[in-house]
Amino acid sequence: MKWIDILRISASNLKRRKLRTFLTALGVMIGTTSVVVMISFGLGIQQQTYAQIEQYGGLTTLRVMGKDGWDSASWYGESAEDTKDDSSKVDYITEERVNEMKTFDHVLFAEPVFETGGILRKGKYETWVTVTGFTPEYFKNSGIKLAWGEFPEHSSKALQLIFGNQVIPQMYDPKTGSSPYWEKGELVADAEKDSMFLILNTDNYNSLGSSVVVYSSSGVASSEESGGVIGNDGASTKPAKKYSIRAYGMVDGSSEDYNNFSWSLYCDMDTLISVLQKEFKGKAIPGQPTTKTGKPLKEFVYTYAQVKVDDINNVNEVATLLRDLGYNVESNADSLEMMKQELSVIQAVLGGIGAISLLVAAIGIANTMMMAIYERTKEIGVMKVIGCDIRNIRQMFLTEAAFIGFIGGVTGIAFSLLISFVLNKVAGNSLGYGESSIISYIPIWLLGVGIIMAMLVGIVSGYFPARRAMRLSPLAAIRTE
Repeated sequence: MKWIDILRISASNLKRRKLRTFLTALGVMIGTTSVVVMISFGLGIQQQTYAQIEQYGGLTTLRVMGKDGWDSASWYGESAEDTKDDSSKVDYITEERVNEMKTFDHVLFAEPVFETGGILRKGKYETWVTVTGFTPEYFKNSGIKLAWGEFPEHSSKALQLIFGNQVIPQMYDPKTGSSPYWEKGELVADAEKDSMFLILNTDNYNSLGSSVVVYSSSGVASSEESGGVIGNDGASTKPAKKYSIRAYGMVDGSSEDYNNFSWSLYCDMDTLISVLQKEFKGKAIPGQPTTKTGKPLKEFVYTYAQVKVDDINNVNEVATLLRDLGYNVESNADSLEMMKQELSVIQAVLGGIGAISLLVAAIGIANTMMMAIYERTKEIGVMKVIGCDIRNIRQMFLTEAAFIGFIGGVTGIAFSLLISFVLNKVAGNSLGYGESSIISYIPIWLLGVGIIMAMLVGIVSGYFPARRAMRLSPLAAIRTE
């Protein structure tokens, strides 16, 4: 018997039992859908992780800090003199160190980054923000996408700030704790049109309270000063300056979208340092290490350095070199390896949960094929008597089982794509992940695997019924009523 005949007979037998074929294929469809959708959840998490890593510099980017952290001396109340001993010396990120990194093999660029804290105010609303200073070169390689505006000018006289798309939605009333955006969906300000105030001397601001802080007179980065005011600690404290600012640009994304640049304000680093040096004239900028007498070091200390390596295969070599020199190095490639192991476990668990449904479907196929053998015993006997090869009988039943698996697999894949679309478009927004979020991700290879898996389940389930059909006695089968 030719294969075309086997296919024709198998299809004809399935058509004669439409309801039974439909119900069995339905079980396969549910099983296939369960497996594909469950695996797609794990792949969705993986895609989100990869996207975040790309936003944070990709796999060839290193974040380099001092041996004990960029500001460990400041946070722990230490001075540079306190860490003079080599065994505990804090190695800071300075201009000299960054220039040295630029000379290393396989390093495309190395740029310093400086971060400081601030408070953004609009009327009675405020929020804590991180103000991050980038060099012009780093802005070009940062991966920041702007919804509008442009990157700040280098060494401008005024602070030109790029707003993260989540900064304004975080503003709240400090007296009541209420947030217009999270309670009513209303933004406190329009970043493109409204001016706001930025306070960089947060210690004085918190000490004196907002009622005694002098507002800036007018214009960007202008400020007024007044005499000393008695603070909460009873000491005479100078009021914090409020810098009148407008957004120079906005990070791309709606108030529902999140990325690594959503939460901070970004500006030219030289401009930021110049403003801070004027703000804290005569004393150390917050976070900067000091001498034993409390004076700032001669060299400016950056928060960290961002180092870009030419190829992922050279990342470990450069990272090892930096660690040997006493730096604290964070590599996205290292994080990715750990994430891959965790994601593999998650995908295995989710796939296992979905496979339970497919196992139930396999039992359904085996039951259907066994019933078909009992109903067609006489037909099988006639085929054997007229000389049909028993291997053709086995192939016929296996083909029918494979057909059921194929039908269930194809419909299951189609249903999985529909569920994935609904989850990404509807559930993503309702859960606050944003329109661009990927909750469920189904690559092309998973579609093929789903169909092949469904057909294999059908073939394996039909194997033992097919063997039973092969072993039926022709004479006994013919006598069957």
